[in-house]
Amino acid sequence: MDTNIQIIGVDNGNSQHKTRHTCFTTGIALVDDNPIVYDNILDYNGKCYRIGGDRINVQDDKVCNENFYLLTLASIARELNARGTEAVRKNHIILAAGLPIGRYGAEKKAFRNYLLKNRMVRFRYEKKEYVIFIEDVLVYPQCYGAIVGRLPMMTGQEIVVDIGSWTIDIMKVTDRVPDQATIATDPNGIITCMRRIQEVCVAQTNEKIDEYMIREFITKGDVRLDQEFVDIMAKEFTRYTKGIFRNLAERGINVRTTPITFVGGGAVLMKRYAGIDQKNVSYVEDVKANAIGYEALAGLYLNAQRKKEA
Repeated sequence: MDTNIQIIGVDNGNSQHKTRHTCFTTGIALVDDNPIVYDNILDYNGKCYRIGGDRINVQDDKVCNENFYLLTLASIARELNARGTEAVRKNHIILAAGLPIGRYGAEKKAFRNYLLKNRMVRFRYEKKEYVIFIEDVLVYPQCYGAIVGRLPMMTGQEIVVDIGSWTIDIMKVTDRVPDQATIATDPNGIITCMRRIQEVCVAQTNEKIDEYMIREFITKGDVRLDQEFVDIMAKEFTRYTKGIFRNLAERGINVRTTPITFVGGGAVLMKRYAGIDQKNVSYVEDVKANAIGYEALAGLYLNAQRKKEA
């Protein structure tokens, strides 16, 4: 197998798209063919799209339209640029992506075919031309990707909780091996909490906070808003995170004695607002952890293939 192939991991989230080095809002909008500025502009197949900004509505099926395909192209371009790769060079890549662990088995084949439908793709991003050859698409379970680097330390039994934008995935790991029979998915991801914050703000202040500002508060822990809005967000995040611990307890998980690792965009919320200070609880706060893990898993696969061909 060609040793010049690059592995690029993309975490196709409902709220944010992440690669090893980049992160942007899952937003896409068709724009005029001659935009005023070309920042975040994807030019593909004769059409121009602005990437980022307000996120698209949640899609239960990521392959139902072109949105996630186009966002993946933007992710690839941004990652190649972050790596300092010459844009116009012909880039041969293996794309490593992921799906919610509860839907992985049912949707893996369709998602792989969706991302692999064009083996050669030519497009422009921010006026730079990219030519990529997708040699393969490898699809892995979200949640598992985020803990790949921690697996050697996971002895005994541990619960991994991936708090994403749309779902909360819960997985038991026993002696470093995921237990598929225990996988559960809860449809109460961070977006549900953000909607609740907006509703409370309208009810109490007659003003609505834009979702962008809420995401800024999650990411930075601070935002340029009056204190009453900050107080509402902090109160609702506390309610939300404590509810997740109650959910785990209701599932029969002893939250005081079972090792639990929180990953995904909600890990920072759990650490900041749940009020839990226990040695059995840890956090993977890097929102790019899944994308990084996908690359690690794909690297193991690639090395195995090279050994077979040697």
